[in-house]
Amino acid sequence: MSVAPRSLTLADIALPRAGALQNVALIIAASLVTAAAAQLEIHLPGTPVTITGQTFAVLLAGATLGARRAFLAQALYLCEGACGMPFFAGGAGGVLPLVGPSGGYLLAFPFAALVTGLLAGRAWDRRPVTMFAAILAGNAVILALGLAQLSRFVPAGGLLAAGLLPFVAGDVLKAALAAGLTPALWKWLGAPGGK
Repeated sequence: MSVAPRSLTLADIALPRAGALQNVALIIAASLVTAAAAQLEIHLPGTPVTITGQTFAVLLAGATLGARRAFLAQALYLCEGACGMPFFAGGAGGVLPLVGPSGGYLLAFPFAALVTGLLAGRAWDRRPVTMFAAILAGNAVILALGLAQLSRFVPAGGLLAAGLLPFVAGDVLKAALAAGLTPALWKWLGAPGGK
């Protein structure tokens, strides 16, 4: 059984000879972009979960960096926040956000970035339709783990209203933005596979 070779990611095209130092810099930069995106926060009535720009940053990290670097970037982001840096939504830091109602969404970030990165590594980031699907797949990971932890804080009858329904439209919008952005970057770079 042969394994298909991994496709290049946008980061591979931008830094074709990236060594360890450049890869570490990409991982740190992606963690900081996620932290900045966390500060774009909208509170909704009826739910302890806020809308932030984090998920967009997480999933784009997967698409642009690939699975390994994106996973490490999001794991680093969680470590930075858990160590007390004000990197979580609203400038929060420490362990409490990870064990609270929104913690499952946060803990899902490395895995969502991994899924999106794996799909990008199979060239799903080159066409709008497949990029849209890759982002939705990453979002599904975030929502599943988020709802699992939120269920400890919200009665079962209100779980979907508190942890899923308010976020569906935004997730579809983010997927549509990524579906337009990433393939356009491939085309702009004139990279192999960019259509």
